[in-house]
Amino acid sequence: MTKTKAPASRGPYLESARFPSWSRTVDIDRPSTWPKYKAGMCQGCWGGCCTLPVEVSAFDLIRLELITEDEAAISLKKVAKRLIKEGVVRSFHPQVQLFILQQRAGRDCLYLDEKTRLCTVYEKRPTVCRSFPKIGPKPGFCPSVPAQPPKS
Repeated sequence: MTKTKAPASRGPYLESARFPSWSRTVDIDRPSTWPKYKAGMCQGCWGGCCTLPVEVSAFDLIRLELITEDEAAISLKKVAKRLIKEGVVRSFHPQVQLFILQQRAGRDCLYLDEKTRLCTVYEKRPTVCRSFPKIGPKPGFCPSVPAQPPKS
């Protein structure tokens, strides 16, 4: 079973995402500034969507190899307690049985490579990531920012 260690939570919205300085027109906290999604936007993007909180189900945690099917069947509260202690999960909402993944400083997803800005678990990524931007804070829109500054 893969285990990932992360720093203790600093709160969900205390730090703003570290968008490159040339991206002032897109604000991760203001979906009204996000452009409408178009095919191909992900190519060369900085990964703004990977700075949003990630809700995952027990199925996602199994796919990520963080828990087993047996653990999920026995007690999701115990799973949550263990994963919070390990720094992988920030919180668990038992009413809807969803976990919120921990984020690194700067709000990056635990699984976003800091240098390449690519997902390190792409083949196993959570359902919410597979479905973005069809679902999210502003369905059909994306906090897309180029990874490189525009050429002048």
